[in-house]
Amino acid sequence: MKMNSKRILIAILVIAAFALGFLLRGGGAETPDPHEGHSDEIVSQVTDWTCSMHPQIHQPEPGQCPICGMDLIPASSGDDGDLGPRELKLSETAKQLAGIVTMPVERRFVPAEIRMVGKVAYDESRLGYITTYIPGRLDRLYVDFTGTRVSKGDHLVDIYSPELVATQEELIQALKAAEELKASGLNSIRDTALETVDAVREKLRLWGLKQEQIEEIEQRGYPTDHLTIYAPMGGIVIHKDALEGMYVETGTRIYTIADLSHLWIKLDAYESDLPMIKHGQKVELQTEAYPGEVFRGKVSFIDPVLDAKTRTVKVRVNVPNPKGLLKPEMFVHARVEAGISEGGAIVPTNLAGKWICPMHPEIVKSRQEPCDICGMDLVTAESLGYVDDRSGKSRPPLIIPASAPLITGKRAVVYVAANDRPGVFEGREVVLGPRAGEWYVVREGLDEGERVVVQGNFKIDSAIQIQAGPSMMNPEGGGSVPGHDHGGGSVPGDSQLAVEHEEAEGPYHVSDVFREQLDPVYSAYFEIQAGLRLDDLAKSKSAAKALLSALNKVDMTLLGNTEHLAWMKLSSTLKETASAVTAGDIRNARTAFEPLSTVVARTVKSFGSTGATPIYRFHCPMAFDNKGADWLQRKHGTENPYFGSAMFKCGSEEETLVEGN
Repeated sequence: MKMNSKRILIAILVIAAFALGFLLRGGGAETPDPHEGHSDEIVSQVTDWTCSMHPQIHQPEPGQCPICGMDLIPASSGDDGDLGPRELKLSETAKQLAGIVTMPVERRFVPAEIRMVGKVAYDESRLGYITTYIPGRLDRLYVDFTGTRVSKGDHLVDIYSPELVATQEELIQALKAAEELKASGLNSIRDTALETVDAVREKLRLWGLKQEQIEEIEQRGYPTDHLTIYAPMGGIVIHKDALEGMYVETGTRIYTIADLSHLWIKLDAYESDLPMIKHGQKVELQTEAYPGEVFRGKVSFIDPVLDAKTRTVKVRVNVPNPKGLLKPEMFVHARVEAGISEGGAIVPTNLAGKWICPMHPEIVKSRQEPCDICGMDLVTAESLGYVDDRSGKSRPPLIIPASAPLITGKRAVVYVAANDRPGVFEGREVVLGPRAGEWYVVREGLDEGERVVVQGNFKIDSAIQIQAGPSMMNPEGGGSVPGHDHGGGSVPGDSQLAVEHEEAEGPYHVSDVFREQLDPVYSAYFEIQAGLRLDDLAKSKSAAKALLSALNKVDMTLLGNTEHLAWMKLSSTLKETASAVTAGDIRNARTAFEPLSTVVARTVKSFGSTGATPIYRFHCPMAFDNKGADWLQRKHGTENPYFGSAMFKCGSEEETLVEGN
């Protein structure tokens, strides 16, 4: 575990310890007592009181710890001599006042919801290219701008070609020769002439002439010097690659036509979500352009290669677009729902026993047949990773509420209530499967029917750690609560100082969509810097408010668990320091700008940026009474925000964080 992650957990641990003491003494005077009416009776039953921070303290009556002054809490009752190192025994009093709640481990199918983001793209199987079959000169382009809708058979181009003229003349002469030999009786020569006619006709057909055009040439009896090219398909002209008057060779592309009645959606799926995404799954899609309107498609392809930069896999969804509402390059939010079996396989709601086309997932049949679109043989849903649960043989997975496990790094700890020893809770490491909504699938470590703590588990973990037992933070046990040496050691309590001295996180691999949402945050920061270097307090305060607004718009659902926790910590400090910029005079704003610069730099290093502009780190050794301070700029050349016009050029460029495009 990284040092910064441990510190955040330590802080939570300390808060939990204080909260435990607070809860176990019944709460504050102004807070209604949930056990009002019998709390006096509960307290009167307690004969041993101890300190949550100093368990060596024992007193017969409630009061304050003589070492740290904290309120004493009820000590564990009963004989604790038989407890294991991962176990804790709580009296009924402590359990009631601490609000310990347990739930049984059970087996049942639970729906898992996977959310992804992506973009609308062209259906590559529905793209058409208008090219020239013969060399010549483009004398007229009927479609002269992109975006034009064309129908199949529409005329697009008139092309002049000397080769076309020569071939038409060849056809006319061959027809005349065949007609002249008709009455000669020279059947073999006449047959040869007719074969020549057929060969020339086929040549013209391969050049793109319709049958009607060939017949028109034959009836007219003389060649035309231009050929009209017609649209082979309907759609939207998305590229225009030629201009009137151009001379082109065989195969030169003139137009690109896209059929937008069917589109692809390319989504980014995190590694942890891949086991729950299968070919043929139904997907619900929403766009910002049409709030509340749901588009539906099916998973048609899962990329076999992982993107090394974003740590995501592209998932392609086929979506019908009959009204043309979806446009290529639109951002979309996708939702996939799946049921999970014991082995992690997906339990379908409507695909059991069905046959699916591996190329076109919209083709689903009840028996094996060729695909109506591509002719490929359909395959069973089971071969694509689904479980046929119609027989009831598929076993539901073991599940626990998402609030039960305490997760840190790769470890997950749950606290289990001992069935045969009332009040005893055992810490146990478990192996978790995928998360399904408000539930976790358990692969190892628990049995059906055991009761796990779903509320108050962190308090139990804190108490075990205080007693130097193995816990979430310390799997081996031993030591005392880190950061709480009351013998004179100091721990920075200011979050700004903590940010300054923590190790840098990441870098994390996140999606391009998430990085795009960070750009407004960075832009607002640079506006704060601009205001301070110009001694313009109003400008800096306005930019700080814009930064807070940009932070609220960042979609944290785009992040995985580890990245999510890291962003929560960074964004909290960003909000704290940016808010400080908005308060007080320009001196206070410059004081708050220093920790804000530190956390923005850490954000850039941890989550990156789109790279649209460069980012440089500068340092002023004279800031804050020669203690020194850093800041970020988007361009070379020192522009000091800490001194402004007084010492505008004080400082130097130290580091390039982003090269820029």
